[in-house]
Amino acid sequence: MRLSVGCELSFDFAQETPLIAILNVHHSRVNDIEGIETFEATRGSSVDGYHDQFGNWCNRILAAPGPFTCSTNAVIYDSGMPDPVVMDAVQHRVQDLPAETLVYLLGSRYCETDVLSEDAWRLFGSTHEGWPRVQAVCDYVHNHITFGYEFSNPTRTAASGYWEGRGVCRDFTHLAVAFCRSLNIPTRYCTGYITDIGVPPPHAAMDFCAWMEVYLGGQWHAFDPRNNRPRIGRVKVAHGRDAADVPLTNVFGPNVLTKFTVWAKEAV
Repeated sequence: MRLSVGCELSFDFAQETPLIAILNVHHSRVNDIEGIETFEATRGSSVDGYHDQFGNWCNRILAAPGPFTCSTNAVIYDSGMPDPVVMDAVQHRVQDLPAETLVYLLGSRYCETDVLSEDAWRLFGSTHEGWPRVQAVCDYVHNHITFGYEFSNPTRTAASGYWEGRGVCRDFTHLAVAFCRSLNIPTRYCTGYITDIGVPPPHAAMDFCAWMEVYLGGQWHAFDPRNNRPRIGRVKVAHGRDAADVPLTNVFGPNVLTKFTVWAKEAV
């Protein structure tokens, strides 16, 4: 299956403004890209690329005053199959984990393991370790939080989402990430595209999505507490400890977002 994924963001800048954009498909899918993934920015802007500490591809931009637009577009090959389910994937002892996974056991800006650890063990300590335990976390979070764009709050943490019981997809993910880390399961926050292929209408407006990856059985596996079902056409853009590590843009100056368009669909 061939997927078309991309986005376009427009701003109005009152002055010359630096920004960082994390919008390109993650390097783990680079071999699946047909041709070249494009990244375009308004003429007159300088653009330099680099990899951040998590391996995400970032574009460092200096935008001129006035209207500014940046966009990405890619055609990517996909299996066309739903997310894999590996029920026998085992949980590793902490002492046996690869060193590079250990950072994903720790608390972070939006995932307060110290606050949520006691509740995590109370809620999930008696579940079977490994895949069933992570799925139990996702089931709980999916049912505990009420989704609504009107509940969006950029400073809401996992703990406050737990107490308030409402939020958007990043709040589902932050809470599930915090619970899994509290249970000694390395878990990282992911952002990217998910198509509506295989999902009956009506479909919500396309947006960037948040989900998590957990380290079980020697590899990373995608779990999605917001949708809580295997989906077709999941394309990662970036991962990190939480949303603070993988914003679509970091803008260093006054700005007004004037347009935000996302697409993820089967390519024609």
